[in-house]
Amino acid sequence: MQHLVWDLDPVFFSVGPLTVHWYGVLFAAAILSGLQVMKWIFQTEKQDINALDNLLVYIVIGVIVGARLGHCFFYDPSYYFANPMKILAIWEGGLASHGGGLGAIIAAGIYSKKHQMNFIWLLDRLAICTALFGFFVRSANFVNSEILGTASNVPWAVIFSRIDNVARHPSQLYEAFAYLAIFFILMIFYKQKKAQTPHGAILGIFLILIFSARFLIEMLKEKQAAYAADITLTAGQMLSIPFFIAGIVLVIWSIKNNKQVK
Repeated sequence: MQHLVWDLDPVFFSVGPLTVHWYGVLFAAAILSGLQVMKWIFQTEKQDINALDNLLVYIVIGVIVGARLGHCFFYDPSYYFANPMKILAIWEGGLASHGGGLGAIIAAGIYSKKHQMNFIWLLDRLAICTALFGFFVRSANFVNSEILGTASNVPWAVIFSRIDNVARHPSQLYEAFAYLAIFFILMIFYKQKKAQTPHGAILGIFLILIFSARFLIEMLKEKQAAYAADITLTAGQMLSIPFFIAGIVLVIWSIKNNKQVK
């Protein structure tokens, strides 16, 4: 059976000392697309557009720092505890989405407190953008031939020739398109009530859908954490469970809170 052989150079272009990677291009696209969605939301709800500039800085820093620390301490803690300076070597690769999510939440909390903005309201709106952000990041993982799927003979299996000659599930694309679908679901839900959307509802639905998808797709990924090699669940699945539970709690809370307001 013929399978797609993926061998794209991770470097988008290089001019003299300047090298631009596909990952960086897609990461930038993720940030810019999320920013456009937030601009539309702020305009829809008549919020101050100028406040978005500071919010972008907070969230980007939170995501990068959180994702790096998440990778170091969730997936290979023994190595980084033994080599703490390597935590700073972000150019060597290694970002964890769970850590990025926590970093974004902390950054949003600091921002909302400083600007006297409702924290849950902000997280609800950021959740919509984050689903779209995830689509671009997982697409970048596919381009980079990283976060590989398990071996498979399905017709759409991919051989990442820069890594090996094994046909694998394109798990990065499964996740990318799952996140894109969730983005559209959240947008449709938000458009129904917009500013009147119950606080916590969007974030709760986001957490339930995103981490359900993550949990299921992890079954088709190679295990990334060395300590999880002998455990039934992957590190990604174990980390997804508390986020999923938090989503259920938020949805229940938003329903009860909305009834009380009425």
